[in-house]
Amino acid sequence: MNRKNVWTTYNATQLKAVDKFGEDYKNFLDNSKTEREAIDTIVNDIEAAGYRELNTLIGTKTKLKKGDKVYSVWMNKSIAIFQIGSEPLEQGLNILGAHIDSPRMDVKQNPLYEDSGFAYLDTHYYGGIKKYQFVARPLAIHGVFAKKDGTIVQLNVGEDEDDPVFFISDLLIHLAQDQLSKKAATVIEGEALDLIVGHRPFVIESKEKEKAEKTNSKYTAGQKYAIEAEKAEKAESGKVSGAVRRGVLALLHDLYGIEEEDFISAELEIVPAGKARDAGFDRSMIMGYGHDDRVCAYPSMRAILEAKNLKRTACCILVDKEEIGSVGATGMQSRFFENAVAELMNLTKEGFNDLALRRCLANSCMLSSDVSAGFDPTYAASFERKNASFLGEGLVFNKFTGSRGKSGSNDANAEYIAEIRRALDKDGIVYQTAELGKVDVGGGGTIAYILALYGMNVIDAGVAVLNMHAPFEVIDKADLYEAYRGYISFLQNVDFRNQ
Repeated sequence: MNRKNVWTTYNATQLKAVDKFGEDYKNFLDNSKTEREAIDTIVNDIEAAGYRELNTLIGTKTKLKKGDKVYSVWMNKSIAIFQIGSEPLEQGLNILGAHIDSPRMDVKQNPLYEDSGFAYLDTHYYGGIKKYQFVARPLAIHGVFAKKDGTIVQLNVGEDEDDPVFFISDLLIHLAQDQLSKKAATVIEGEALDLIVGHRPFVIESKEKEKAEKTNSKYTAGQKYAIEAEKAEKAESGKVSGAVRRGVLALLHDLYGIEEEDFISAELEIVPAGKARDAGFDRSMIMGYGHDDRVCAYPSMRAILEAKNLKRTACCILVDKEEIGSVGATGMQSRFFENAVAELMNLTKEGFNDLALRRCLANSCMLSSDVSAGFDPTYAASFERKNASFLGEGLVFNKFTGSRGKSGSNDANAEYIAEIRRALDKDGIVYQTAELGKVDVGGGGTIAYILALYGMNVIDAGVAVLNMHAPFEVIDKADLYEAYRGYISFLQNVDFRNQ
C-alpha cells in the first residue's frame, strides 16, 4: 500500500498552522511534566473555552442540553471532558482516551539520607525505563507535599535557568571495566537511582552564635528546625545524623515550610530537567520529555475544544497510571469514568438508569489515543518494515497491541475500522497502520482493552515516537498536527453502533 509523507500534502497556510500547533504543544509539555501539572494546565484551557465543572452542576441540579460543555476531575490526576451532542447519551459517545503519566522516578516516603558528604533522596522508578539513561544528566523535582493541616505545598525545582538541578552519579569510564561487562538491564541497579540533592554541611560557627546572642538577632526558621532536630536525635539515640542532610532540611523548611515527616505524605517525581526543543535543521521534529502519552493527550484535548455541531456526545478522557497497568483510583481500571458518565446522564432530560448507562457505553466508539513505536533505521532489525509506523506519515492506527500472539491486546473489529476510514477520508486525514515491532521481539499495551470491556468499539490511534520511554523522546510536528485533525474528524463524523 502507498504511504504519504504528510509534509508534502500541506499548503503554506497549513504549514504555518503546523508550526503554531507545535509551539502550543511545546508549552503544554513544559508546563505538564506530572499528571497534576497536566490537569492544572488542561483545566485552565477548558474553563477559558466555557467548560463547567460537573460537581458544581450536580449541586445546582442544572439540566444539560446540546452544546453544553462539562468536565470532571478525579484526585487531580485524571479528567473526563464532555461536549453534549444532539442525540441521547444512550446512543453512545465518541471518546478520545489518552494517558498523562510518563515514565520517571518517584521519591520514596523515607527518602533523605547522607553518605560520604552527599545528601540523597532515595527513589523508586515508575514505568518501563532503561535505568542507565537517567544517570549523569540534569534532573528536576516536581510534586506536592500534603501537610497534616491540609496545606498543599507545590514543588517545582530544576526548570528555570536560575534553579539548581539534581543528578544521579555514574562511575567514571577509567574505573568502569566491571560495570561495562554487565548487561544493559543491570549496569545501573534500581536501588542505585538515588538523587544527589546537596553537599554543603549545615554549620553555625560559635562566633555566629555569640553574635546572635549579643545582637538579639534570630536564626532562620530552617536553622532553628535543624538545630532542634539535631538535639532530638542526640537525646533519642546519642547520635547525630550528617550535617549535609541537616542543611537540606534547613533549606526545605526555610523555602517551603517542610519538615522531614512531611515526606510521608508527599508525591515527588524526578523528571529530566529542561524544555522541549525543536529538533533538526528544518525544525521538523520536537524533542522533549513525556511525549508518551502527552503527544496524544494534548491534541485530544484540543480536538474536543474545537469540534462543532456534534451529533453524538464527545468525550475526552485523560487518565493516570497507564505506565504501570492502569491500576489504582486514578487509572483507567477505576470506576471514575463510568461514574462520571452516570452523573452526566442524570443531568440530561432522559435521566439516568442502569440499563441506559450500559447501552451508552456499549454503543460508544473510542480512539485509544496512544503512541506507536516509530521506525528507527538504526535499529531496523527490531521492526517489520511493511507494518511499522514512520515519522512524517500521519496518524497511526494499531488494530491491536499486546505482545507476541496478541496477548493482552484489544483487537478492533473490521467493520469499525471501515467506519473510521470513511470518516477520516472524508476530511482528507493522512493516516497509516502499524504494529509494535516484530511479532516475537516484544510488545506493549494501552488503555484500549479496558474500555472494550464495556462492549464498545475501540482502536489505538496515536503518534509515532522515536526514543520511546527515554528521558527525551522525539516526534514529528506534522504527525502531531494530523493527529489533532484526525481526532476532530473522529468526534464529528464517526457514527457506528454494534449490530
